[in-house]
Amino acid sequence: MKTFSEILSSMANADHVKCIALFHSDGSEAGLIENKPGSQGSIKVYHHLLQKWGSINVEAAREGLEIYSEHTADAQSNFGKHPNIDLLLNVVASGNPLKATVSKNC
Repeated sequence: MKTFSEILSSMANADHVKCIALFHSDGSEAGLIENKPGSQGSIKVYHHLLQKWGSINVEAAREGLEIYSEHTADAQSNFGKHPNIDLLLNVVASGNPLKATVSKNC
C-alpha cells in the first residue's frame, strides 16, 4: 500500500489554491481548508477530488479516504484528530455530499 506522501507526490500541484470552503446541502459551512503548513496535503487532496467529481459526494469521499492512506485508520480511531478526513468519513456514513468553493484568495 502506498503512503499518503507517496500518493501526494503523484498528484497535480495545487499551490495556486489558497483555501477550499466546504458546505452542507443546506448551505451551512462544513469546514474551511486553508493552504498553510499542516493542511497543504488536504488542499491537494480536496482540489483533486473536486476536479474529478465536482463535489465531495460518496464516491469522491471514498477515493479521498484511500488517498489519505494510513491517516484514514488513525482518523477512524481518533475522531477530531484529522478534521479533513472526518468530513470524508461523515459523507460516506451519511450519504450527504458537500459542495465546495475553491478560492485563490481567502
